[in-house]
Amino acid sequence: MGSGQVTDWQGKNVTVAGLGVSGIPAAKVLHGLGAKITVVNDGDDARARAQAAELEALGITVRLGDGATLPEGTELIVTAPGWKPDKPLFAAAHEAGVEVWGDVELAWRLRGPEAAPWLAVTGTNGKTTTVQMLAAILKAAGLRTAAVGNIGVSLLDAVLGEEQYDVLAVELSSYQLHWAPSVRAHSAAVLNLAPDHLDWHGSMEAYARDKGRIYEGNRVACVYNVADKATEDLVREADVEEGCRAIGFTLGTPGPSQLGVVEGILVDRAFVEDRQKNAQELAEVADVNPPAPHNIANALAAAALARAYGVPPKAVRDGLRAFTPDAHRIAHVADVAGVAYVDDSKATNTHAAEASLAAYESIVWIAGGLAKGAVFEELVAKSAQRLRAAVLIGADRGLIREALARHAPEVPVVDLDRTDTGAMLAAVQEAQRLAQPGDTVLLAPACASMDMFANYNQRGDVFAEAVRELGASA
Repeated sequence: MGSGQVTDWQGKNVTVAGLGVSGIPAAKVLHGLGAKITVVNDGDDARARAQAAELEALGITVRLGDGATLPEGTELIVTAPGWKPDKPLFAAAHEAGVEVWGDVELAWRLRGPEAAPWLAVTGTNGKTTTVQMLAAILKAAGLRTAAVGNIGVSLLDAVLGEEQYDVLAVELSSYQLHWAPSVRAHSAAVLNLAPDHLDWHGSMEAYARDKGRIYEGNRVACVYNVADKATEDLVREADVEEGCRAIGFTLGTPGPSQLGVVEGILVDRAFVEDRQKNAQELAEVADVNPPAPHNIANALAAAALARAYGVPPKAVRDGLRAFTPDAHRIAHVADVAGVAYVDDSKATNTHAAEASLAAYESIVWIAGGLAKGAVFEELVAKSAQRLRAAVLIGADRGLIREALARHAPEVPVVDLDRTDTGAMLAAVQEAQRLAQPGDTVLLAPACASMDMFANYNQRGDVFAEAVRELGASA
């Protein structure tokens, strides 16, 4: 199928892998364009059967409980991003010379000739916040935009819908990038790189390589994190268009071609005349909500991409002021008896938890859940000085307990040997007992939630509910 636009889908045999949030829209869109669609899905439960019935009513073939076999005559596979590259279906496709696209690749190929350019963001943590900040800044500049990709509007809707956009703020996961070989952004940022999803990618090298794809073919700016050398290495390795620049962001004083912080001011030394001598003030640290260090880094990355697109400084400030963070992302729930209770249930890996723990001075830490292969040594070693106590819940809490015993032996630990939803109330009560006025009780689990909860949203909601119960009885 080559790398050009596919204009004639009539009668093409396309296999869609996965009945998920990306699979169903992809199947419907391609069916509408005249392709012959077969959807294959590993699962065969009541939900899958209901989804299958909806697609079959349109004339789409669905095979449940068989995601391994390549359907006869397949000319292209469009896969859900979560499907691992080592699945037998993809080996069969490789053997038969059949291309595999993800939902992002499909959206890219279906763009019209006048399509809005993409400003793209990836990284282990902070992607969603940065993309939302970027969209807020672009809107403040009067541009028609949306936060799309992993969040907000689906990319297929953004590309094919009625709404006309000037520019899109696109969040891309490592999974999506793996299956999106021909995406070429106007400018892109890799916020950070830490071990995550290694069970999917197979190795840290493969994970980094997939993240680095975001820089391929960038036209104006490759934005990297000065504090994370791995992100700069990816820029060096990328094949970009002539004249594309490497732009760093730093929490320190910026050098030429960088954005950074000087005396509480976010400044730009990249997109100014004579960057050896000049710096442009963009916003104050106080304009960033919340002004925790990792979030200021997110704001600088968003500002760099917006400035690469030509947005004026005032729009950066106005956009950052207008931005409100997502639920369960360092959300202040309440103060009870002089102790702050903060919900960062979205800290589902060690890197996110480390950023969260760095934002407070004296912490009673509620942690634990599903570790997904993570190790906690470095997280605990770096955060030990800030911990007043720890309360552990969830299936893999033993790994955190061992790291605390090794690197923070003086920190009191309560090990709640529970994985039921009600354990959160007990955890909050234990944390209250251990906390002193001026402390922060921080839910930053460093683990996934599915051992105890439907998702991290539910985990955060249950935490907030438990805190409210404390407040009511205080």
